[in-house]
Amino acid sequence: MGTSLGFGGTAVNADNIKVCARCGLRYDWRKSASSTLKMTYCGSLCEKADLGFTIDALIHVERGERPIVKLPEADDDQKEPVAPVV
Repeated sequence: MGTSLGFGGTAVNADNIKVCARCGLRYDWRKSASSTLKMTYCGSLCEKADLGFTIDALIHVERGERPIVKLPEADDDQKEPVAPVV
């Protein structure tokens, strides 16, 4: 067990204090607003600023349907395959 630190009249275990990888702020990782990277970032704003996205948003993203691309008919004269234009 780590030492107990007092912040604002409450005891906080020093083992629970982490330093944010983005802003350098010390925070209690159990109270981090970052839903998935609590041990790395103090909040979702630092997570998004550092990564460009939040892991939570990435998990919940829905992919749209991709259009079906028809390939051109192959000619006998054509020796190399033609890549579809996307």
